[in-house]
Amino acid sequence: MNRPECTEFLQRCLPKLRLRWGGYRKVRQQVCKRLSRRIGELGLSGLPAYNNFLENHAEEWPILGSLCGITISRFYRDRSVFDMLRSTILPLLAERISGGGENELRCWSAGCCSGEEAYTLQILWKMSVIPHLNTNLPLRIIATDTDPAVLERARRGCYLESSLRDLPKEWREPVFSSSGTCYTVREPFRSDIEFARQDIREQYPDGPFHLILCRNLVFTYFEESLQREVLERITERLVPGGILVIGLHETIPKGVAAVIPYDNARCIYRTTAS
Repeated sequence: MNRPECTEFLQRCLPKLRLRWGGYRKVRQQVCKRLSRRIGELGLSGLPAYNNFLENHAEEWPILGSLCGITISRFYRDRSVFDMLRSTILPLLAERISGGGENELRCWSAGCCSGEEAYTLQILWKMSVIPHLNTNLPLRIIATDTDPAVLERARRGCYLESSLRDLPKEWREPVFSSSGTCYTVREPFRSDIEFARQDIREQYPDGPFHLILCRNLVFTYFEESLQREVLERITERLVPGGILVIGLHETIPKGVAAVIPYDNARCIYRTTAS
C-alpha cells in the first residue's frame, strides 16, 4: 500500500467514522501500517479489495475504527501543562477540597493510552504537591481507553527509557525500578489508579470529577459535531469550578459556554457553574 493510496482511503472513510482527516495528516502512517496488517489477516489483495469488503461486511467498520486509534504517549508530555498542574491547579484543588470537607481529589484521564499520563499525575501529587500541603488527601484516578493492549501495558507499568525523557531526572530513582531496558513504576505511585476499557464516544465513568484530562484525542481526531457531544458529556461530570485540560495544540469548538479558559491558560479550562 503506497502513501497516496492510503491517504485517499482515509480521507474517504474517516468521515463515516465521525473522525476528521486533519487530525491524522501527520500520524497517518501509524494507521496505514495497521491497515496493511488487517488486509493481510483477511487474505485480501489490497485496499481496493478491502473497500469491497467494507461495503459487504458492516461489522468491519468498528474494526476499522479501532485501527484508527493513535498511541503516542510519554511521561510529562507537554512540560508546560504539567508544570501548571504541579504549581497551581493541583494545589488549588487540594485546598478547595480540604476546605470543603471532601476526603479525596477525583480525576479522570480520558484516552489514557499506556498509562503515562495517569502515572505522571500521581507522581506530581506524591512528589511535589502533598509534601507542601498540610494534608494526606488521596488523588483517585480513573484512566480509560478503548484499546485493551495499551491498557494492559498501563497496568504492567513497564516503560522504555524513551518514555521518561521529559520527566524531571531527579524523579527517576524514587519513582522507577529498572531491570534491563524496563523502567517499572514503583508500587506507591500505582495506588489509587484504576484502568478501565471505555470508548469515550459511548461510555463514561460516573464521576463527578474535580479534574479531567482529555488531551490529544477528542479535539484532534473527532469531527466537530462529535466533539460537541463528547464535551457536553465531559462537562456534566465536572464539579462546579472543576478543571478540564485538553491538548496543548487543541481548541474546543466555538460557542461552548460550559467552560471558560482558566486564568488565560492555553489549554486549561474551568466550568462556568459555581
